[in-house]
Amino acid sequence: MKRPARPRVLFVDGPNLNVLGSREPKIYGKMTLADIRREVTRAARREGAAVVFFQSNHEGEIVGALQDARGKFDGVVINPAGYTHTSVAIRDALIYAGLPALEVHLSNPAGREPFRRESTIEDVVVGRIAGLGGYGYVLALSGILNHLREAGGLAG
Repeated sequence: MKRPARPRVLFVDGPNLNVLGSREPKIYGKMTLADIRREVTRAARREGAAVVFFQSNHEGEIVGALQDARGKFDGVVINPAGYTHTSVAIRDALIYAGLPALEVHLSNPAGREPFRRESTIEDVVVGRIAGLGGYGYVLALSGILNHLREAGGLAG
């Protein structure tokens, strides 16, 4: 009997997330991006999933990563960071990728400045996790895998 392939999830992080841990820890927490990735990798092992991580401070690189994900991944977890509120290009790349995506944020944008309350991707993702710090990424992995199972994209 052939084993089903491990689900593949791409994690995409936007600008300034490479300096987590030292960047406004009262807002974003003390975990570094490497710490978050370790926790997600552990969770992925438990879930039988494969994860790939990508971070860039450049909008075009994020767009390229999302375009390249088409046909290579089963789902996307994305924290567009500051581009959440401004990037139609990232929105269009998510649509092009054609993959279920989950939006994640370390802080709760709804409880912050008014301009942070708008998301250009909120209507093209299957859900949003916000305000739970690095743990939100682990929940996002579980959420996207659950979505894929319920949608019939994964055995399970």
